[in-house]
Amino acid sequence: MPRALWLLVIGMAVNVTGSSFLWPLNTIYIHEHLGKSLSVAGVVLMLNSAATVIGNLIGGTLFDKMGGYRSIIMGIVITLLSLAGLTIWHGWPQYIVFLTIIGFGSGIVFPSMYAMAGSVWKEGGRKAFNSIYVAQNLGVAVGAALGGLVASYSFQLIFFANAVLYFIFLLIAVFGYRAIESFSPTQTTNLQENGAVKNRDKLYALLILCGGYLLCWVGYVQWQSTISAYTRELDIPLSQYSLLWTVNGALIVLGQPLVNRLVKPFEKNIKAQITIGILIFIGSFMVAAGAGEFSGFMTAMVIMTIGEMLVWPAVPTIADALAPKGREGFYQGIVNSTATGGRMIGPLLGGILVDVYGMAALFAVLTVLFFIAIFTTAIYDRKLKAKEKLQGQFSEATY
Repeated sequence: MPRALWLLVIGMAVNVTGSSFLWPLNTIYIHEHLGKSLSVAGVVLMLNSAATVIGNLIGGTLFDKMGGYRSIIMGIVITLLSLAGLTIWHGWPQYIVFLTIIGFGSGIVFPSMYAMAGSVWKEGGRKAFNSIYVAQNLGVAVGAALGGLVASYSFQLIFFANAVLYFIFLLIAVFGYRAIESFSPTQTTNLQENGAVKNRDKLYALLILCGGYLLCWVGYVQWQSTISAYTRELDIPLSQYSLLWTVNGALIVLGQPLVNRLVKPFEKNIKAQITIGILIFIGSFMVAAGAGEFSGFMTAMVIMTIGEMLVWPAVPTIADALAPKGREGFYQGIVNSTATGGRMIGPLLGGILVDVYGMAALFAVLTVLFFIAIFTTAIYDRKLKAKEKLQGQFSEATY
């Protein structure tokens, strides 16, 4: 890989390591230390996600207008100032304000990081983005492990450590990214791609698929919200809960060769990969529903991670295949927005279900949602296949 990409990979790893100190523990802090219900915690996390969506859109626009270096610095500064504020004032309602601004600032950073990765190693193709993806999961593994350890001593140290790592990220960006030629006049954002979508059938197919994708994210995000609080009710230490995310990140980084072998028999059948992955999700939550000790949750996390590695990369791949030429970014934007939508809705929905009906009801509802996702996966391309079949018959008749 080029030296410039290595700098981006290192920066992304440091960035995500810092954020992973905090995000797995947000619900626990709001619920236990600030004394708020899981429903309220869900609203706070939803605001954070909504701010991240806005930050993503603005960050993409800033990349087009002023280049990646300036937009990344802007996002880092906004986030760093918010983290400094959170270190000093982390009571209620200051926590909501700072966490929302953090979501906005970090949201600005990510589009430019990905866009810069593509510009510095164009011949690398997907390898450039895969490198950033692996760096993210490495950051999740390291940050979650260290975060749980630090939180067992003091939650205030969590905020301070996050701020310190973001300051290191700022130094990497200031001294490493200025020389990276990242501006591309052909780069476009979702806001700029406002032309007509000619093939509506493909767009509708993607929307149907993404409906199920959203439901999968609603289930997945429960591990960061309601299940995290549930483990505390079972007297599972924060350090052990954070270890779950360490294992998740490590498996994603180290388990790619194993997953590649598992999917090889049906590597061209992406729909089958998604369906199998969702079934694995269901199995994971069945194990979590019956778990009463840390070992049960660890087993469920390992199972879920296998499903994640099947489902998450497959949906963007389908979007790329469906996208008309020149609309790839727009279609990928739909996928990304859907994932963020699931992260927004999930904590709120899960918090309400647990507060009103309990954990058993949550697991039952999630199982239903996963089966709906399997259904949408099965039917999303039915109209496209029927149209292709009809066109084939017409061509044969003409011939």
